Amino acid sequence: MTAPIIIGHRGVPGERLEHTRPSYLLAIEQGADYIEPDVVSTKDGVLVVRHENEISGTTDVAEHPEFADRKVSKFVDGTPHTGWFTEDFTLEELKTLRVKERLPKLRPQNIPLAHREKILTFDEVLNIAEDASEHRDVPVGVYVETKHPTYFAGIGHNLNDLLIANLERRRLNRAESKIIIQSMETGNLKDLRGRTPLMLIQLMDRQGAPFDLVAARDPRTYRSLTSRIELEKIAAYADGIGPNKSQVIKRDADYRLAGQTSLVRRAHDSGLLVHIWTMRNENNFLPTELRKGTNTADHGDALAEYLAFFDAGVDGVFSDFTSTAVQARSQWLQSH
Repeated sequence: MTAPIIIGHRGVPGERLEHTRPSYLLAIEQGADYIEPDVVSTKDGVLVVRHENEISGTTDVAEHPEFADRKVSKFVDGTPHTGWFTEDFTLEELKTLRVKERLPKLRPQNIPLAHREKILTFDEVLNIAEDASEHRDVPVGVYVETKHPTYFAGIGHNLNDLLIANLERRRLNRAESKIIIQSMETGNLKDLRGRTPLMLIQLMDRQGAPFDLVAARDPRTYRSLTSRIELEKIAAYADGIGPNKSQVIKRDADYRLAGQTSLVRRAHDSGLLVHIWTMRNENNFLPTELRKGTNTADHGDALAEYLAFFDAGVDGVFSDFTSTAVQARSQWLQSH
């Protein structure tokens, strides 16, 4: 039996500010197999780590009068956004900002951590994993997501080029490197397949479609990509899929767990791994029957949800609470 991997989703954002050095270090300390950065580009073509390229919700940029005139409205993947965008700042300018909590109502404990940490570059996250691996038998992996590749290509920033150049410079674009690349789009993964031996994961969601397919007027959706025929096509360029967890265990109208789908079996039959996202402890994200109390920010019976997904055969989980994920995996392995 192969133990499911634990991916520290942006570090441990349930206990530290996401995508910060303390968050990644805590994920490693708590036993994550991989730490996960999302990467976007700066104006000067440096990969930086942010949940989105619009940064008003995760940094103090609005408090900087010198950047007031950078506030703009844009369409990103066909959706309008107003705020400040990484591609309009140099790395030097972004480094003057400080990070804040993205979900303050659900994670008020992280609010006091604001105004301390800088935005990290992808290079700095690689350094964190490399330094932490020095005295470990098993190295810490990095599981990177390129965000909005079609959008960035349209404004002159090819995220694949930036990523591969970064990995080549560090001599990490090798099969033995513990790095996984993931994307919500398909075309960039197909391009990467010819440029890297690293593991590639096709992300999916329960609604919507990859934006590169939307832009090409391809009618396929994430849902249609879960068919047996489409999974076999994915297996030609990727090593696994990263579905929304509700694509593996359904939720009913009352948001209760409603039984396994056949997605894991179909994916495995096609030779694909299955890494689900995202496992969280707060009631807000848990199925109804596993919530405790009425406060959406309180923690429910997250362990039970992990066990259900491990029983469903997933090969890995993205988690906002690494220690809970590690505990659940240990409990599951002991019972099997």
